Amino acid sequence: MSTGAEPSTPAPGGAAEAERPLRRDAERNRRRILDAAAAVFAERGLGVTMDDIAQHAGVGVGTVYRRFSDKAELIDALFVDRMEALAAIAEQGLAHDDPWEGLVWFLEQALVEQASDRGLKELLFAASPDPCRVDHARDRMAPVVIALFDRARASGQLRHDVRGVDAPVLQLMLGTVLDFAREVEPELWRRFLAIVLDGLRARRDEVTPLPVPPLDAEQLARAMATSSTARRR
Repeated sequence: MSTGAEPSTPAPGGAAEAERPLRRDAERNRRRILDAAAAVFAERGLGVTMDDIAQHAGVGVGTVYRRFSDKAELIDALFVDRMEALAAIAEQGLAHDDPWEGLVWFLEQALVEQASDRGLKELLFAASPDPCRVDHARDRMAPVVIALFDRARASGQLRHDVRGVDAPVLQLMLGTVLDFAREVEPELWRRFLAIVLDGLRARRDEVTPLPVPPLDAEQLARAMATSSTARRR
């Protein structure tokens, strides 16, 4: 039975349209928080607080917690961003005409990223309660890096017993050199990268000139003291 009432129709500019700018604002805030976290982590490492990140983002800490329930969730989201950036670097290396030069370019550029970002190594190697994070790394990054190593090995320029799965350990090893000497000689990692690359070559008729001199005794002592202080924090 009809009641005589007309069915209501949403007025233009109603709830559905109002939600869209709200979603855009929420996404802008999320992006701002991630960018702020990336900047603060790069400067000071992962030990910063959510308050530090909120202050850098120019939002209240409550806004940060509405987007990310805790710092671990924020780190996981940032991990995905950074993995995408590193995968893009690997793809550029894969596009290089010379397989060996493409592999060298990737290893070097990944370390350049670490040199400008104190938190990157911590971020990439930090334990995560979210298995999706590890799956993402495997699915997005691993195939490209494995292809880089396979191509260089097939060209006869990379030693036959080196595989793409060695890449994270190489980066961790050289990143440790970077962190050790960061305050004394921030380019020291380039010296050890050259040594490692000579070890990766299939043929070594001559050695690569080292681009950075060794630390002197005073620099070594300072680097050791700085490293020891950092570990105690």
